[in-house]
Amino acid sequence: MTWGEWGVDYSANKMADLIQHCLGLGITTFDHADIYGHYSTEETFGEALNQLGTSVRAQMQLVTKCGINLKTHRRPDIRVKSYDSSRAHIIASAERSLKNLQTDYLDLLLIHRPDPLMHPAEVAEAFQHLKESGKVRHFGVSNFTPSQFELLADCTSLVTNQVECNALHTDCLFDGTFDQLLTADIRPMIWSPIGGAKYFNGEGTAVLRLRDAVQTLSAKYDDVGEDVILLAWLLQHPVGCHPVLGTTKPKRLEKARLALNLQLDRQDWFIILEAGRGHEVA
Repeated sequence: MTWGEWGVDYSANKMADLIQHCLGLGITTFDHADIYGHYSTEETFGEALNQLGTSVRAQMQLVTKCGINLKTHRRPDIRVKSYDSSRAHIIASAERSLKNLQTDYLDLLLIHRPDPLMHPAEVAEAFQHLKESGKVRHFGVSNFTPSQFELLADCTSLVTNQVECNALHTDCLFDGTFDQLLTADIRPMIWSPIGGAKYFNGEGTAVLRLRDAVQTLSAKYDDVGEDVILLAWLLQHPVGCHPVLGTTKPKRLEKARLALNLQLDRQDWFIILEAGRGHEVA
């Protein structure tokens, strides 16, 4: 999301460099959505892939999302921000993403937001068509509640729910989202796994309290850094989170890998939970 206009606005050449750096670190999954960069980021990323050649595509997994209609100068026909989970829209969006990304298939396609007009059988039909045609290998959702996930999962196979979770936003731990995924042996993708600008630049009691706790723990764990502590906290949950890293900085990507081998003391994990929520557990 931050590689294009909504972030650093990298050229195709710069994206190609960053793709290669990620692959060198063992980071092989790239998370897109059709709307990112006001419908422009996928296309620039596709140009970068074209520069790198077909062998690079075989080393990676491409994820994208569809279902949001965004008001923007690139879509003058859209009069209001809205959702569309119709069969025709899902198929057309997937095919447009394939063209933009300059690839023959998507590894994973997600419905970006729950659509109040969604008919699960119609979504399942679209998914089946895309799978049978070899255009999409797997399907999932993003930002769905447990009941919304179950509604669609009853009609078609879903491999993930991409949701927000971090020490300042812990709803998934308590609203049944992670419980449901654990029961189904499905691993969630996590957007904003650290808390982004809210954590690093935010103000207010909750942010300052959490930052103080994390900085103290960072010192305890050999000064690994606040972002590493927060990623390790998330990775420790038994649901098996896949964090979606928002940074475009190579050094921060390299550093993030340290979280894979950092096991927090159980009480330290609850110190972070308490600091983020502002109260102790019951």
